[in-house]
Amino acid sequence: MSRLALRPTIGIDIGGTKVAAGVVDPEGTIIDRTRRETPSKNKSARVVEDTIADIVGELGARHHVLGVGIGAAGFVDGTQSSVLFAPHLAWRNEPLRDALQRRIGLPVVVDNDANAALWAECRFGAAQGESHVVCVNLGTGIGGAVVLDGVLHRGRFGVAGEFGHMVVVPGGHRCECGNRGCWEQYASGNVLVREARELVANGSPVAYRIAETCEGDPSRITGPMVSALAAQGDPAALELLEDIGHWLGVGLANLAAAFDPGLFVIGGGVSDVGDLLLDPARTTFRRTLTGRGFRPEAGVVRASLGNDAGLIGAADLARRSSSRRRDRAKLVTTRLLLPRRRDVAGNGTPVRRARRTAGGTGTAIDPVAPRRANGTWRRSVP
Repeated sequence: MSRLALRPTIGIDIGGTKVAAGVVDPEGTIIDRTRRETPSKNKSARVVEDTIADIVGELGARHHVLGVGIGAAGFVDGTQSSVLFAPHLAWRNEPLRDALQRRIGLPVVVDNDANAALWAECRFGAAQGESHVVCVNLGTGIGGAVVLDGVLHRGRFGVAGEFGHMVVVPGGHRCECGNRGCWEQYASGNVLVREARELVANGSPVAYRIAETCEGDPSRITGPMVSALAAQGDPAALELLEDIGHWLGVGLANLAAAFDPGLFVIGGGVSDVGDLLLDPARTTFRRTLTGRGFRPEAGVVRASLGNDAGLIGAADLARRSSSRRRDRAKLVTTRLLLPRRRDVAGNGTPVRRARRTAGGTGTAIDPVAPRRANGTWRRSVP
C-alpha cells in the first residue's frame, strides 16, 4: 500500500439533529471526531456548507487527510455530486460536491447516509464476507441500502433504497410523503412514540408504567423511554416493540422477494433494543417469506457499528474515490507512453485496454479480489 493510501479521510454524517464527523484510517477506525448541531432547514444551503467547511478545517488542522466523504439524509444523484432533496435541510438540487471542493481544496464524495452506513457494515462490520446485503435503518422513519454481488447499488437516478415508502397497508396511516400505508408508518421510531402516546392519552390501564414515566403527559414520551421500559420487562412497551417487529418482518419478506439477499442488516436507533425487536421480526419474516420451506432463508442481524456507521462508510467511500482517481491518472500516463501501432492507412493509434467497471452507479466492494466458489467477496484493504 502506498504512503498516500495510508492517509486518513474525513467522514461526515449529516442527520436531522446533528452533524457527526470523524477522521477514519484505512482499517475503519475513528482516530479523531467532532460534531455540530444540524442547521435549521429554514437556513440557506450556504449555512450548511459553512458548517461542513468548519468541521473540515478543525479536523484537517490536526490530520493530513486524503479527502472528505459526506453521508446526507436525502436523495443524492447518481454522480455522487448533488443533493436532489434533503427533508431536514434547505438542499434542493444542491451541487454540494463542487461547491465544497472549491472551498476546502480537497476531493469530496457525497452519498446517501444509508448507503454510507451499509458500506461501512460490509467493509468493517456485521456484513463482512456477504456479497448480497440489504440494510434497513429504523429511526424517525425507515431508510435503506442494497449491495448486490459486492456492488453498492444506488439506482439509475441515485435514489434507490427508499424502502420506508413501500405501501404495506393500502389506505392505512397517512405518511409525510403524501401516500397512505407506507412501511415506515408501521415499523419506525415515530410509530413507537405514536402508539405509546395514544395508549396513555386514552387512559389505557396496560400503559400505566409508561404513564408514570412520562408523568401523565403523552407529549413527553420518547422512543428511548419506551425502549428502556421494554428492556425492564414492561408488558405494554414489549407489546409495542413486538408490533413494530411484526411489521418489520413483513417488509423484510417483501424485500427478500425483490432482492434475494443473503443477509439483512438492521440499524438505526430503534434497533438498539436488539432481539426484543429482531426476534418477532424473524418470526414474521419466516411466516411471510414467499416459497417458505423451499428456499434458503436470509439472516437478520443487528448492525454492529452503531451511530458511527455513516461517517465510517462516508470516509471509506472517499478513500475509494481517491484511489480510482489515482488509478485513472496512472492509466493516462501509461497510455501516453505506450508504443503506437499502425493501422492500414499507416496512421498511429493508441493501444486500447479494457477497463472493468462496477456497472450502473454502483461502487464495488472489492473489484479486483478473486471470488470464492460460493460467490462471496473477499475483504481487502484499499
